[in-house]
Amino acid sequence: MDQLRMIKTKFESKDLVIESKETLFRGFFKMVKYRFRHRLFLGGWSPIIEREMFDRGNASALLAYDPSRDEVVLIEQIRVGALEHHSPWQLEIIAGMNDRGEPPEEVIRREAKEEAGITVTQIEPISHYYPSSGACSERLDVFIGRVDTSTAVGVHGLEDENEDIQVHVINRAQAYQLVRSGVIENSATIIALQWLELHHGELKERWFPTE
Repeated sequence: MDQLRMIKTKFESKDLVIESKETLFRGFFKMVKYRFRHRLFLGGWSPIIEREMFDRGNASALLAYDPSRDEVVLIEQIRVGALEHHSPWQLEIIAGMNDRGEPPEEVIRREAKEEAGITVTQIEPISHYYPSSGACSERLDVFIGRVDTSTAVGVHGLEDENEDIQVHVINRAQAYQLVRSGVIENSATIIALQWLELHHGELKERWFPTE
């Protein structure tokens, strides 16, 4: 714990001053322009800095795992950020925006139904992180949840959001190979599958305690 304190960041929100905040664009997402200054590591304050920020809000993601079958549920859908890359269809874990005032755990339970037609019976946190804090406000909470993969079939998604989501059930070891080979490019999916590769043994012990 002492070592963790030693590497904790020196500054907090009180060490910056937001001079102004202006909404530049509001559409499916929002673009905001900040003017701010902050304390410097060598003392004093920075000049006023101007930065545009993609205001996306917070999201939650779920690695759906069946410990009995040692399988995970991945989903496949088109992603606008990859439209001009080799393939804009991305393999991902279940995820959704926290835009209804719900706790993160409720978001992923709802998204599991909407995106894969499955029910989550147990949930544990994996991590939380900023995918691109240099330009985007989004913070992502990542969870692992226990599911029955025999119920994960078909194509899902909300029609009013133009979602077209294909469900895939894959062996845990094979899913991790998709990470190692670079087939999976989604950061939350990489983080979650790497976590499962390291912790699947102890996770099974917690979910299947010996009597």
